[in-house]
Amino acid sequence: MNPSDPGEAGAYGPARILVVDDDRDLVEILRLLLEREGHHVISAYNAVDGLALAEAARPDLLILDVLLPAGT
Repeated sequence: MNPSDPGEAGAYGPARILVVDDDRDLVEILRLLLEREGHHVISAYNAVDGLALAEAARPDLLILDVLLPAGT
């Protein structure tokens, strides 16, 4: 298996990825691209939900807006 081949999720299989951003369009674009590559994507649109999902889902990778407002 070659992780650089298009359509392959990598040598260890699909990753669980959490995307947290208040820009819903950006989250949807990232979800579509990552799922096309075979990954499982979960998402949140604020910091509170993102922290709860990170703790509950234990993702392999987190893509996070570092200037995300804390809001609920």
